[in-house]
Amino acid sequence: MAQAGGPGAKKGILERLDSGEVVVGDGSFLITLEKRGYVKAGLWTPEAVVDHPDAVRQLHIEFLRAGSNVMQTFTFAASEDNMESKYFEHAEEAIWAVEVLKQSGKPVAATMCIGPDGDMRGVTPGECAVKLVKAGAAIVGVNCRFGPSTSLKTMRLMKEGLRTAGLKAHLMVQSLGFHTPDCGKGGFVDLPEYPFGLEPRVATRWDIQKYAREAYNLGVRYIGGCCGFEPYHIRAIAEELAPERGFLPPASDKHGSWGSSLNMHTKPWIRARARREYWENLLPASGRPFCPSLSQPDA
Repeated sequence: MAQAGGPGAKKGILERLDSGEVVVGDGSFLITLEKRGYVKAGLWTPEAVVDHPDAVRQLHIEFLRAGSNVMQTFTFAASEDNMESKYFEHAEEAIWAVEVLKQSGKPVAATMCIGPDGDMRGVTPGECAVKLVKAGAAIVGVNCRFGPSTSLKTMRLMKEGLRTAGLKAHLMVQSLGFHTPDCGKGGFVDLPEYPFGLEPRVATRWDIQKYAREAYNLGVRYIGGCCGFEPYHIRAIAEELAPERGFLPPASDKHGSWGSSLNMHTKPWIRARARREYWENLLPASGRPFCPSLSQPDA
């Protein structure tokens, strides 16, 4: 399979999605740039775009090499309004945004920070999706706050809500790069490990290949990540869906599919790991014998 950046012709996002094409999003900015020393935790304001533009540009380049089709601007928490409540946890707010954005004449994609229990006022994921589409969104889904498996549960509920209402829209998912089965309604921000102790929850590249395949099988065609989603996670999406996309990303030049590059290792027991079955069925240990596997959310 060819390794390339993608088809040469420039197409709009709806043209791509209408044709069934997979669109790969980008990943984590705030948490990744905080780890790299360019963002201060707390309000998470994005002054790095002014103070350290090269750091922001480098992360964009890494996501691009990993297979992203879409580069989002690093503007989260850039306004006073957003500092009050990291926005769309409520369907009403998302609807207002869609109605305003529709005036631009551009396609509108609207994602919410919700899990299977719905928004903060009890609006179910299915109802949220219906409201967003009726407001004019062409693409709906979820982003942030919840891990891959939880986000896909929410997407199933959104899809079912649209089907029941007789509505159609393109589906979009950008989950966390962390596993969060123990989250409450508020998502990972309520976990005691947030934000500086989340590393034991990081998804493996193989977890993300599974996430990408399950999302695709669900009918989601815009697939990316949010907090904790590193460039190698984006590469995992691009590699899993390479048969559908018809190409591999440039970052795959140095990455053997399903560990195949381990065939070159000098240790025979490590060479034995150069196969898909090994990594697909691995149950990775955390190396922390005195730590629980789940936490109790604070809120």
